[in-house]
Amino acid sequence: MSDGVEQNDSVAPSVDDATEAFDSRSEAERQRDEYLDALQRLQADFENYRKRVARSSEDAATRSAGDIISKILPVLDAFDYALAHFASTESDEAVALGQARGLLLDTLVREGLERIDDVEVTFDPQIHDAVAHVPAEGDSDSPMVDEVLRAGYRWKGVVLRPAMVKVRG
Repeated sequence: MSDGVEQNDSVAPSVDDATEAFDSRSEAERQRDEYLDALQRLQADFENYRKRVARSSEDAATRSAGDIISKILPVLDAFDYALAHFASTESDEAVALGQARGLLLDTLVREGLERIDDVEVTFDPQIHDAVAHVPAEGDSDSPMVDEVLRAGYRWKGVVLRPAMVKVRG
């Protein structure tokens, strides 16, 4: 009979075995949670890195394009001066110059170039370079742009070149 009792004792799980199995399972769950947390942090870090690289690449491309546009501004100035010279004539050359200037300017505007050449606006030293001053007619609290001597330009919101202006007031 003692053989039967021994067999039953060896077959029946003990409390220690159950506790050990529970501890083993809880340890596995804890490790699983740690690995899951680490994976989620790694995914978030990679996503942030990817966004930072994309933003940096886009900023570099915008700066590079702005540098090229800055080099083209004298061409636009030459067109403006040539058109001012031909203003009193209706020659074929004047028309061709006007069309070429328009094509170039329209293309650059579609890409993000803004021309700063407004008259009768409040003088803003961020976008205007005052090179001449004329007295104001009457009481004027703020200086106004009286005449634009050379247009300024912004590229995607950043001033490439301030407008050269005559200020009144």
